[in-house]
Amino acid sequence: MTDIAWIELALTAARPQAVGALLRYFRDLDTAEEAFQEACLRAIRTWPEKGPPRDPAAWLIFVGRNSGVDAIRKRARNEPLPEEEAFSDLSDAEGDMADRLDSSHYRDDILRLMFICCHPDLPNTQQIALALRIVSGLTVPQIARAFLVGESAMEQRITRAKARVAKAGIPFETPGAAERVERLGVVSSMIYLVFNEGYSAGIVNPDSAAFCDEAIRLARLLLRIFPGDPELMGLLALMLLQHSRAAARFDAAGQIVLLEDQDRTRWDRKLINEALALLDKAIRHRQPGPYQVQAAITALHARAPSAQETDWQEIVLLYDLLERIQPSPVVSLNKAVAVSKLKGPDAGLELLEPLAERLQSYFYFHGVKGGLLMQAGRNREARGAFDRAIALANSPAECAHIRQQIDKLSVAEPL
Repeated sequence: MTDIAWIELALTAARPQAVGALLRYFRDLDTAEEAFQEACLRAIRTWPEKGPPRDPAAWLIFVGRNSGVDAIRKRARNEPLPEEEAFSDLSDAEGDMADRLDSSHYRDDILRLMFICCHPDLPNTQQIALALRIVSGLTVPQIARAFLVGESAMEQRITRAKARVAKAGIPFETPGAAERVERLGVVSSMIYLVFNEGYSAGIVNPDSAAFCDEAIRLARLLLRIFPGDPELMGLLALMLLQHSRAAARFDAAGQIVLLEDQDRTRWDRKLINEALALLDKAIRHRQPGPYQVQAAITALHARAPSAQETDWQEIVLLYDLLERIQPSPVVSLNKAVAVSKLKGPDAGLELLEPLAERLQSYFYFHGVKGGLLMQAGRNREARGAFDRAIALANSPAECAHIRQQIDKLSVAEPL
């Protein structure tokens, strides 16, 4: 591995810890980010010659802290330097910083950094963009390509998000146990948003598809510092199971391949085995949560040798549990699909009916409805549902898949 390659890996791995600590010191997102970037530049210049430091994160914090203070002095010019307390608890020893990375400071810095990126005042698109920029270190052009927008537009989106965060005045005190649990839940949601952004893109947009790997990396990071949290285990297991099917989700032409039609030999068994072990460990805590239940549902698909051997009865029971602990029309929609596999299309359609008003603008609702109507032989109604689905499609692949279903209808019932 070249010097630049291993340095890049080290900087990427250390980024959340270092930026989180610098944010606590300077209490300003831009200052913390600039200090980290300066530390990275110095690392690129000095590490190839002197070798890697004992603890890259501690080194980056130490150097970034000093460069940040120097930058503040230069900007202030003739203004007096703020009191030392303004920079929070500044230690001069790199070794001391390394020790503190193993304490609660380490956990709280990372949690605070991620929590800031998913502040409730921010729309989902801004949460994802800010997390990818601040926590993951992706460049603005990379994020812009993933979201299919111009670089200036993405720069403005991130700038607006930072401004909202600054205006919100998020406290920097160490969170208590109850608040830490609450923050973990919010941060988990943000990570899953990042994953879904990439999962939905598939092969249509490789820049966005890479978000799946980044979300999994962030979940692994959180699980390392909160190893006993069963919902984090469930979240990571869920993403690993979904990501294990990446190679089979699209055909050579880029068309969507439904789960039941996928070549299961192309599923990544290494990811599946890791996920199943995580899920088993989470279940032993006997604290079921939404991510654990979703992972358990996905695991049943992973364990089935073929689509025909899927345990749909157990999946329906798990959806019953998920409806109780996290009720939503989307959960009910997925349950309707499972019920249709167990009892036929009419049973699924019966469960869809009460969801029509709340999911009238949801692509998957109309796609599922059209599919069940087609199975029930109600082709004219199915065509209407598919037409609505095409109007709501989020990608060319989704649109092409629905057109394939309409073509099937045309063959069965020519106009």
